[in-house]
Amino acid sequence: MSAPVTFYTNPMSRGRIARWALEETGASYETVILEYGGDMKGPDYLAINPMGKVPAIRHDGRVVTESAAICAYLAETFPEAGLAPSEDERADYFRWLFFAAGPLEQATAARAMGWTAAPDKAGMLGFGAYDDTVGAMESALDRGGHVCGGRFTMADVYVGSHIEWGLAMETLPRRPAFEAYAARLAEREAHKRARAIDNAPIAERNAAGT
Repeated sequence: MSAPVTFYTNPMSRGRIARWALEETGASYETVILEYGGDMKGPDYLAINPMGKVPAIRHDGRVVTESAAICAYLAETFPEAGLAPSEDERADYFRWLFFAAGPLEQATAARAMGWTAAPDKAGMLGFGAYDDTVGAMESALDRGGHVCGGRFTMADVYVGSHIEWGLAMETLPRRPAFEAYAARLAEREAHKRARAIDNAPIAERNAAGT
């Protein structure tokens, strides 16, 4: 039996991706909530992640940081959940998992910050042009139900989280492929559990005015 996962997070962070991933696996895990500033930048946590950022997990004495890496690690470490790709799915799985971690996040972050590169400098950017990046992601989701086609995999946790945030923050256009995909994922029981867990302390803080 695998050891429990220790999960370092904050409910208002990319830790929401890892929470959903953990809930999908059904793995046993314990949560350590870290506050921005002191907790994340303290020596105890910096020994786990020198970046002083969440999420991170510790499992069997090993540490994994970066949301995409955490998703991939959990899928392979808990194969009974059926979230890792089959041989036929591996190309799409890794292609779009890392597309979301690279070009898509860069493009939407640049849009949120109001950054626009001059046309002759676009080639220096990992995503090139915003419209090209959005179009490529749309083409992947327009082909079927999930990143790898008809079956949900861990890649959908990561890609789906970025689509949800992009729609909510208006850094992605409200195209039918994105909205339909996000709606499908929101119906998953693990997604509902994860969001409920993370939303509860946020609601408590809002009610307390903190």
